[in-house]
Amino acid sequence: MNTGNTAQTIEIQYVFKMDKDNRSEFTLHLDPDTLDITKQKSVDAPEWTQLEYMQCPHCPLNKEESPNCPVAICLVNVIDKFDDVVSYDTLELEVITEGRKVSQTTSAQKSISSLLGLMFATSGCPHTNFFKPMARFHLPLATPQETVFRATGMYLLSQYYAKQKGQDTDLELEGLKKIYSNLNLLNTAIVKRIDAASSTDSTKNAIVILDMLANMIPIVIEDHLESIQHLFDSYIKN
Repeated sequence: MNTGNTAQTIEIQYVFKMDKDNRSEFTLHLDPDTLDITKQKSVDAPEWTQLEYMQCPHCPLNKEESPNCPVAICLVNVIDKFDDVVSYDTLELEVITEGRKVSQTTSAQKSISSLLGLMFATSGCPHTNFFKPMARFHLPLATPQETVFRATGMYLLSQYYAKQKGQDTDLELEGLKKIYSNLNLLNTAIVKRIDAASSTDSTKNAIVILDMLANMIPIVIEDHLESIQHLFDSYIKN
């Protein structure tokens, strides 16, 4: 586990306990500078991971520079391990990050969704790279309200850094809404890929949860932010 030295690989471990004799573990090793997953991509990746197999309509990659879809590659081991698990199965999830352990008894789809959100952000996909700051300070099993708060906070901090470099800034969050719109297109395409790879619904439904958030956040940003404005009264001059 990372001890705080930024030169060290960041480790985040997900442990899924279906029962006392059935558990699956995923340990993500993230490059401390790029926050990309550092594992080697398999040369024997299945056909459905090829970039041009049901490729996202807005994908900026080409098969010469990226023969496989970065997000799809991340899904291979997840699908293999959960292909006999259905979405409503109950399991115990334990997530171990730097200095913290989170555990919860929840549904398969919710726990897998939490893992996939982290994997997508660190996969190297150009449309999910924007979520790397949230991945670095990963909050497992975040509620929709927590996700809205974290996403808007992340985006506004990015605008602070942009201003420091003399770039235009966006305080209306239009760029964040576009990011989530692109994420929605990605999630839809990934579900189509999974249809060719999995016989059960747990992984597909986990992505559906992510997609619900992607659809919800642009709609509720203004209403939700207004509802918590009173928390920031100390910062606002009357």
